[in-house]
Amino acid sequence: MATTRTAKTHWEGNLLEGKGTVALESSKVGTYDVSWPARSAEPGGKTSPEELIAAAHSSCYSMAFSHGLAGKGYTVETVDTQADVTFQPGEGITGIALTVSAKVPGLSEEDFQAAAADAKANCPVSQALAGVKNITLTATLLP
Repeated sequence: MATTRTAKTHWEGNLLEGKGTVALESSKVGTYDVSWPARSAEPGGKTSPEELIAAAHSSCYSMAFSHGLAGKGYTVETVDTQADVTFQPGEGITGIALTVSAKVPGLSEEDFQAAAADAKANCPVSQALAGVKNITLTATLLP
């Protein structure tokens, strides 16, 4: 069964001096301020499309990684994923750095790295972001 999630943005003014809000409509968990300075300089208490992409990517990756390991018979204790999305004005999103650490008893380092790479390749958000030329992954297996 397919699901659809919805977010809405209201914007006022031009790009450089304007401002807006993005509302997470499906979950109703919040409405967040957005602006060009929050995107191209310091956040100043506002979010950006890149931060929202980072949230989507890190959560999707964690789910895909956990699911892949469970499918191989491993019990995942913890997965912590950070996604750093780099935005260059005039160029767009130039890179995404995924950093994951996980505690998975009985998993070898080699199998851990393979599962981490598989999750990067197969998480739906990674696939949706395939146009980003530089997506890196650093994976650490915790004792």
